[in-house]
Amino acid sequence: MLQQDFVPVAINQAFQRRQQDGEGAFYRRIASQGPRGGGDWSQTTQGFYIATPDGELLLYNNNRNPERLRRLMREALEAFAQREPVEADPAEMGERDQRFHPEPPEGGLIVRVHAKVLGGYKPTEDPVRQMFQEALSRDNLWVTAEEQDVLTRDELPETLARRIALYHLIDNTRGEPTMWRPHHIRKLEMTLVGGVLRGSVHLESEGGDTGYEAELFGRVSVEDGRVAGFELAAEGDYWGHTRYTPGCPEGRFPLAVVFRLADGEDAADTIPPQAHGWWGSDYLPR
Repeated sequence: MLQQDFVPVAINQAFQRRQQDGEGAFYRRIASQGPRGGGDWSQTTQGFYIATPDGELLLYNNNRNPERLRRLMREALEAFAQREPVEADPAEMGERDQRFHPEPPEGGLIVRVHAKVLGGYKPTEDPVRQMFQEALSRDNLWVTAEEQDVLTRDELPETLARRIALYHLIDNTRGEPTMWRPHHIRKLEMTLVGGVLRGSVHLESEGGDTGYEAELFGRVSVEDGRVAGFELAAEGDYWGHTRYTPGCPEGRFPLAVVFRLADGEDAADTIPPQAHGWWGSDYLPR
């Protein structure tokens, strides 16, 4: 149904609800008709929306049950089929609000990042809990042109090592975690010698309620003066959770985070890193 009867769009509503451009205005027109569109656009409006091409809301729902969502989609299609046809003028996009359209660093690299909890969960029959327990997260790591140049010389930039530790060695398998801060780095050792990446890391919050101790291993290959391959794996013990990542295993549990150079064939390669939305320009060196 999504492919044949709808025009599916996936967005980061934390951006669109704030954007001062045509895209943001069109989204707010739709979201304002739902239960989360009371006019305070500083609050989340996440959920599933079905709307007409001219922006009339047909359905809002924020439930993960696929059977329920399939039923609601059918009902929305039936309601749409009974309506009088409406000519919808193209939305006026105007100038894009560049604050919410970050671009990858010119001449740099995009690296796909996946995290997975490898064990420690208690067995459950709840399908939603099972979904989170088995989840494989997805994010992107941005590498600047200057950092790529350093990598081609068989050296690891300190800025890249810190960005990996602070913004990507996280348990984001159940939601959006609070990112590490610089003073959470208790230990960070990473080297690149002969194309081989090795390292170890210890990250821990002030009170010690959240942390990650892991070993890292990877490889970097270079062709014609550019990085042709970047692979890195971190595996170790994670503990604790943050506000939007509840439901983690008790005590310490094994977490793996893997990095691989993107080939640009996946539309998700264009999505900014999650930390870029939280921390803005601090994600990349100024």
